[in-house]
Amino acid sequence: MNFRPFRPFVLAAAWLLSLAAHAGEITVSAAASLTNAFREIAPLFEAAHPGTKLHLNFGASGALLAQIAKGAPADVFASADQETMNQAQAQGLVQAAQRRNVVSNALVVIVPATAARLPTALGDLNEAGFARIAIGLPASVPVGRYTKRVLEAAQLWGAIEPKMIGANNVRQALDYVARAEVDAGFVYATDAAIMADKVKVAFAVPTSEPILYPVAVLAGAPNRAEGAAFVDFLFTPPAQAVLAKFGFGKP
Repeated sequence: MNFRPFRPFVLAAAWLLSLAAHAGEITVSAAASLTNAFREIAPLFEAAHPGTKLHLNFGASGALLAQIAKGAPADVFASADQETMNQAQAQGLVQAAQRRNVVSNALVVIVPATAARLPTALGDLNEAGFARIAIGLPASVPVGRYTKRVLEAAQLWGAIEPKMIGANNVRQALDYVARAEVDAGFVYATDAAIMADKVKVAFAVPTSEPILYPVAVLAGAPNRAEGAAFVDFLFTPPAQAVLAKFGFGKP
């Protein structure tokens, strides 16, 4: 007699196998400035958690939040500022108890490595020699918001804004300067460090609030346990050593 399995059982078995195939996968949506560090941390985490696969998604913090809010699958969200994580919390995408500050950073002004002159203060950017300035779009890019607040406090935003070449994330601002497509740009110190051969740091820019990066497991994470394990791993000595190597400070 030929035996044919009951079809609902077959479908259920296939569904369970599909779940098992994805159970060890984690998707992390992280601020663009974390790209190099997280890419180096990923294999360390996978080695410490055999059978787990880490998927990394980088972009401007605001753009990542918009993706998550629209249903993009993610287990962990790492933002470059508190404001974006506050928005995630207000939307019920993360819980306050799940938030942890993982690193700190600093704002700097950079110029192309070939630049003949370096500005030494924010006021210098108002001069004719600095006609194009790369700034992250303040509406969605944290480094852009930090920049705008600093320039507003110095009463320079009105003069600098017309010179702004908007960047969709901090790495795009870095690229504009590295390719000498602009005269200067605002980026994080960690970003400037990875292209030290193509850009010069003109000066550091004090901010009224510390630049802290919060990370959290998402409330709707498909793999919450694995996501929590990754967040915990970020605070271990191996991960902290990588973050320090790329210039990030303690929160």
